[in-house]
Amino acid sequence: MRLLRLLKILRVALRFGLDEFLPGHERARALRAAVGGLLFWRDLSAPRAVRLRRALEALGPIFVKFGQVLSTRRDLMPPDIVDELAQLQDRVPPFPGADAERILREAYGRPVDQVFTRFDSTPVASASVAQVHFATLPDGREAAVKVLRPGIAAVIAKDVALMDAGAQLLELLWADGRRLKPREVVAEFARHLEDELDLMREAANANQLRRNFRDSPLLAVPEVYWDWCSTQVMVMQRMQGTPVSAVDALRAQGGDIPKLARAGVEIFFTQVFRDGFFHADMHPGNILVTPEGRYVALDFGIMGTLTEVDKHYLARNFIAFFRRDYRRVAEAHVESGWAPPGTRVEDFETAIRAVCEPIFDKPLKEISFGRVLLRLFQTSRRFNIEIQPQLVLLQKTLLNIEGLGRDLDPDLDLWSTAKPYLERWMSEQVGWRGLVRRAGDELPFWSELLPQLPRLLQRFLTHDRDAALREQAQALLRQQRRNGWLLAATVALLAALIALQLLS
Repeated sequence: MRLLRLLKILRVALRFGLDEFLPGHERARALRAAVGGLLFWRDLSAPRAVRLRRALEALGPIFVKFGQVLSTRRDLMPPDIVDELAQLQDRVPPFPGADAERILREAYGRPVDQVFTRFDSTPVASASVAQVHFATLPDGREAAVKVLRPGIAAVIAKDVALMDAGAQLLELLWADGRRLKPREVVAEFARHLEDELDLMREAANANQLRRNFRDSPLLAVPEVYWDWCSTQVMVMQRMQGTPVSAVDALRAQGGDIPKLARAGVEIFFTQVFRDGFFHADMHPGNILVTPEGRYVALDFGIMGTLTEVDKHYLARNFIAFFRRDYRRVAEAHVESGWAPPGTRVEDFETAIRAVCEPIFDKPLKEISFGRVLLRLFQTSRRFNIEIQPQLVLLQKTLLNIEGLGRDLDPDLDLWSTAKPYLERWMSEQVGWRGLVRRAGDELPFWSELLPQLPRLLQRFLTHDRDAALREQAQALLRQQRRNGWLLAATVALLAALIALQLLS
């Protein structure tokens, strides 16, 4: 079966002239000449990007999904290919409603009409891994039912294995193959797919995002109906709204488009810097807008996470960038360990300035973040900057935001919109508010530690110096070293207790 699948892939690739993607390489010239002679009848009049998109559509849902991933990697792919592959977001054919009902029957152990009051067998949306049907729950609530494609796990396993083999071949035959790391791209794609194959994980993601934006005037997230969820089925609240890409319809409804664009930027930075948990698949097909101008997020299969350290250094970099303080950007990279210790900050600063300075004071319509990111990646390679795997999804999401903002309001000033939010967030992290918040976070620990201090001090003063006790005391102090004023208070308390012990 795998051999037959490989033969089909080769047939489709040759039919659409994908051998053109190995241009001029010494190992491929003879092969290309032979293929061109044997398949002289092929119609290759369409641009290469169009032919690539058509080939992926012909190969099926998994290859369409791979094309969607590639459409976000402007750091790796030429602009014409990225722009064409972006059209794949809504081009996955649905599978029959009868198959969806069979999967639901297997998941629930009874017929669909005994689970839902009404189930629409015609899907309302179809993606690479699953599709969505509308239904009504027994209590009358309107729901959206997401069902995995039948047999999709086996198809994914085979196709990913073939993609990996093709990526190895690409590294051998293409001069830029190793630099562009196609096998790493395939591995990243496989990780995303693995997450999307478990709809319970997606349901948990949706629930977390909904909790983060509870009562938010900017973003609505559907409620998950857990009693009807399984690894193959996810049932959630049916949301009403207009696709965010239907800008004319939004205007006709009286929507404030510039305000909507600014709200999208704030939602993005809130997810990243406040929560460290963000929707990483924010293409227009996954976003609705309510009549009140509130965003509605859909499809939670791909979510990104950031640690407190990641958030802190990213915020410092963004703020320094918005202030055009390129030296601070360079220093932050060195301090965070992303740049080698011996990096000449002055040279790195100059390189960053050359990339970033031309894009300031320009509206979004005149900026391509894809090209900016590409130049930044080139600069990173020059200075041996360590690529942070946890930031790959953030980069992908930033490119989605670029496309969304460009559709809504090309005159949006992204810098002036984002800068106040980031500065406010940083003041809350490093100012007195941040100090109070961190002290509150540490209170449970200190409430347990403080009552033990007299006993620990007494044992220490009576020369009970066994290694376990010393290690325990040292570990407690090390853990609190980052809270300077709390540590100082502890030292003062210890001194007072010692004085009392000596006087007694």
